[in-house]
Amino acid sequence: MSTENGLKSRIQADINDAVRAGDELLKSTLRMALAAIMNAEVAGAEAVVLSDDQIINLLRSEVKKRAESADIYEQAGRVESATTERKEMVIIEKYLPAAMDEAALAAIVAEEVANAAANGQTGPKAMGGVIKAVKDRVGASADGSAIAAAVKSALN
Repeated sequence: MSTENGLKSRIQADINDAVRAGDELLKSTLRMALAAIMNAEVAGAEAVVLSDDQIINLLRSEVKKRAESADIYEQAGRVESATTERKEMVIIEKYLPAAMDEAALAAIVAEEVANAAANGQTGPKAMGGVIKAVKDRVGASADGSAIAAAVKSALN
């Protein structure tokens, strides 16, 4: 369904390795991630095959869900459940690209803000266009919320 060396097939191969190794946490975490990918592929009017960038965005949201769950578990005094959620986060994060450092992101944001200003777009009105341009340049190497925060601070 996916490309031979794509992220989805890498996850499937790692599930098989985890089964052979008897690593229950790795197996269950990767199965949940694969289920989320497959659910996203069949959601909507017709089935699609997600690109690696789309899978990366989906995995980022899975990491965020686990971070939120871990926080809630800790507040409720369920330390063991919080620890499990954090372990799952670490496993999923291995499939995400290294995050772009703040300085590199700020440099790209500054260039795009300058481009927008050259085209007559300034202030909050330019935010949507600048965010889109930055996302197109950085791809999956920066989180959307980090991009939005950097653009907002650059425009203010």
